[in-house]
Amino acid sequence: MVRAFRFGAFPDPIDPVAGMPKLVSNYRCGGSAGIACLTATRAPSSRLTPSDVNARYSGHLRRAEFTRSAESPVYHGAPADPSAPKNLLMASPYLQAALEAAETAATVIRKAYRQNFSVDYKPDASPVTEIDIAAETAIKRVLKRYFPGHGFYGEELGREAGDNQHLWLIDPIDGTKSFVRGYPMFSTQIALMRGGELILGVSSAPSWNGGLGETVIAEAGQGAWLDDQRLFVSATDSIEKTTLSTGNLARLARTPAWGRLGTLIPRLHRIRGYGDFLHYHLLASGRIDAVVESDVNILDIAALSVIVREAGGVFTDLEGKPLSLATTSVLATTPALHSKLLDELHFTPPP
Repeated sequence: MVRAFRFGAFPDPIDPVAGMPKLVSNYRCGGSAGIACLTATRAPSSRLTPSDVNARYSGHLRRAEFTRSAESPVYHGAPADPSAPKNLLMASPYLQAALEAAETAATVIRKAYRQNFSVDYKPDASPVTEIDIAAETAIKRVLKRYFPGHGFYGEELGREAGDNQHLWLIDPIDGTKSFVRGYPMFSTQIALMRGGELILGVSSAPSWNGGLGETVIAEAGQGAWLDDQRLFVSATDSIEKTTLSTGNLARLARTPAWGRLGTLIPRLHRIRGYGDFLHYHLLASGRIDAVVESDVNILDIAALSVIVREAGGVFTDLEGKPLSLATTSVLATTPALHSKLLDELHFTPPP
């Protein structure tokens, strides 16, 4: 890496827990930084009840300003399922630890956002800051405290071997270019792969919503959640009703699928380019219907894939293959749209 420039030093970059407030009064039981009722030293040794979850993680799971009214309590585009739970049922020890790790990273990131820090450039010309490294170090510190035998795969610190069953996938700041330029389109992504299957995802955008942040979580069999509301994808089933969002498309633009996408666009209800975490949060909550990207890595999308899947969506690569550590593209949609868009685009990776 080549040191590009240095704004200034970031104080105490990898030890945020000691200064983390246990309770700040502003939200129902939350704080202006979204860090509240969170006891960092309590081991996640058992599953939490709904009241425990609402109390401990209320900064993100029960933020009043972004909770729908009682008349419209569930985020989705289809009619509400009356049997759908209104609160998170059970938070496993894995999810408790991942939430704590995400909050710890948020503390590091918020302190540095729009402040002075150093920026390096990787061989592919993408930026990496000292805050990326500090946040990933903080995340790993929390997770290792609870699961010292697990493996880790991080965007900045690489692979660290562990047992053969558990691999944590970490992107401390997905959207470093946005972070460096001072706009809030970035997030922390934490996922857990167990036995080769992605089973948990935490997507935390600490500076979104005017600095209040937004965290969406999901765990296999437990649904996807924003605050204390369960998320569902929309019921959209036709191309003509589809709102599609695109992300990075450089590889797709070098294939015949580029022309097919151009032919598809006039038939859509709407085309947008929300990008990064945002279009997956919107897809999982029924506000858009499909996402297409051709230039990603698994660390960008692992947690988001669990969220979309648990919200009832379908998440594959652009060839329709299930995700793996080598995945570089995305087609994420409502169930009824997936095969239709797969056939429309007929994507084949460039050589």
